[in-house]
Amino acid sequence: MDFKQHLRIIPDHPTPGILFQDITTLLNNAGVFRAAVRAVADQFRGKGITKVVGIESRGFILGAAVAYELGVGLVPIRKKGKLPWKTYSVEYALEYGNDTIEIHQDALEATDRVLIADDIIATGGTAYASLGLVRKFNIPMANIFVCFLLDIREVPGKEKELLKEHGYFSLV
Repeated sequence: MDFKQHLRIIPDHPTPGILFQDITTLLNNAGVFRAAVRAVADQFRGKGITKVVGIESRGFILGAAVAYELGVGLVPIRKKGKLPWKTYSVEYALEYGNDTIEIHQDALEATDRVLIADDIIATGGTAYASLGLVRKFNIPMANIFVCFLLDIREVPGKEKELLKEHGYFSLV
């Protein structure tokens, strides 16, 4: 299935010259969304995934559905202050400033095989910071996988290049 045809392209959003790729049209079509989730999950079947880590907020959508499809648990990565228990934190740079994301300290074990899921990769900053959080559990790099619904290939980024070296899967 050509999943790209199910995205809505919105010119000049949020600023002039940007072609915004909206995934909500893929998500709201039950058959296409189901096929997309299965296609992502199929890439990781047989790899022994024990947990899917969903990145706030749209990564929760893909992450939860893929975790369900794989029959494993879901672990949220949230923005600072949103998780109610003891957390690990990572601060990372945005285009204009910094942000912090967190994960519960008891969410993963060093023996887990983890799939980090998000909706879109642009520069890779948030995904790379999420990888840093997962590494705080002493999980070997060989046991960490990363996936996205959409890779905006035209957008470069240092963190994106580092994630490419590790290898990641993108449906579109």
